[in-house]
This record gives sequence, structure tokens and C-alpha cells, in this order.
Amino acid sequence: MAITSAIRNAGGYVTVSGTVTNNGTGSWLGADWQSDETELAGNGGSLAGASLVDNAGRKKYLVLRDTKGHCLCTKFDGRVRSGQTVDWFAQFPAPPASTKKVTFQVGSMPPAEIPLSEAQ
Repeated sequence: MAITSAIRNAGGYVTVSGTVTNNGTGSWLGADWQSDETELAGNGGSLAGASLVDNAGRKKYLVLRDTKGHCLCTKFDGRVRSGQTVDWFAQFPAPPASTKKVTFQVGSMPPAEIPLSEAQ
């Protein structure tokens, strides 16, 4: 997994995006990245389980969702084949403007501290 950007948008949310490459020999679905929340269970293999943590503000931000409970994030509708790279995104409520970096967490991946940039 690579994170390419974390952009604070004027609408009060942050979009984190990047790529994921399947370096394994079989196909990959992202099942351990899905959320264990009941409302998000229907998202299947997705980034629904991702979160941003504002360590300074001591607050955790969960993936945004629409009125039907679908995450505002990439859903891996098919499996990622061996050797394939796919783009992904996840949207979160924006932390306060004073917060300049957050920690991104998803599934069994190690937490990654990322800087927030402003939308152009």
C-alpha cells in the first residue's frame, strides 16, 4: 500500500488516496480492511475499516458514509490479481485546521503518519 495524498477539502472532509499492489501469488480482496461496524458490513472488501487519528487532538475519525451506509471509499468489487496495482481513496471528516498531520490506519497494515495538505 502506498499513500499518495491526504487533502483537506473546503467541504469539511479529508480525502486520502493512493495505490495498493498485490505482490502475492494469489488474488487479494482486502477483506481485513473492511469495517466490523454493522452499518458498514455490506461494503465487503473495501477501505471501510480505515481511520485517521489526530494524536494531538486525541480524536479518531472514521470513514464517511452515505445515507445508505455505504462508505465514501474504494470498494474492491473484484479481486486484485497477482501483480496488479489499483488506485484507492477514503474520505474522512476533517480535523481542526490546526492539525497538520494525522495517522492513517487500516486492517493489519502498520499505522502511517501522513501530512495534510490543503486543496488547491
